[in-house]
Amino acid sequence: MTKAQIDFYSRLAKGIASQFGSGCETVVHDLSKDDLEHTIVAIENGHVSGRSIGDGPSHIVLESLQNKDKELKDKLSYLTRSNDGKILKSSTIYIRDEKGKVIGIFGINFDISLLSVVDQHIRLFIDTEKPGADPESITPSVSDLLNDLIEQALKKVGKPVSMMTKEDKMTAVRFLHTSGAFLITKSGPKVCSILNISKYTLYSYLDEIKSG
Repeated sequence: MTKAQIDFYSRLAKGIASQFGSGCETVVHDLSKDDLEHTIVAIENGHVSGRSIGDGPSHIVLESLQNKDKELKDKLSYLTRSNDGKILKSSTIYIRDEKGKVIGIFGINFDISLLSVVDQHIRLFIDTEKPGADPESITPSVSDLLNDLIEQALKKVGKPVSMMTKEDKMTAVRFLHTSGAFLITKSGPKVCSILNISKYTLYSYLDEIKSG
């Protein structure tokens, strides 16, 4: 991102946060530099997610880097969860250059925790359906993000590692690959340790997944 773009989106972030108050976090990620661990260049009301300038990416940022630019679409009004348990209503808007390449992300995270509690009590009287999908997590560091992705992968398989078959471990690795987990430095050794597989086996799984 250029200095002018960062300046514009930083001012936009401040304006939106000021308009909607301290429960509204706005954040700008610069993805144009090869520095995955420090993507945030501007943030307002960072107490909402516990992040600050210089912190790393969220799940959605990793997915953006992992998937092709043309396949990415803005993601609006979805639920996320902060590291300390706040429920947030979030929107992710991709910033592109003149060629359509994603070079940044503008995010809005509004704390609806209190409203969610009120809503749950109201639904006790008016709704008979179960709640929808679990909120996605927003983690303050790359290390926490990797741990969270590994936890999701294991939950997806639904078995203890000691009982996993090759196909089960492939399912976990496929989820981590799609989520962009392997873009994180030193993620490979940690995944190998958790799944009790060798580096060679991990690369073999990844080659099979990519070729499939």
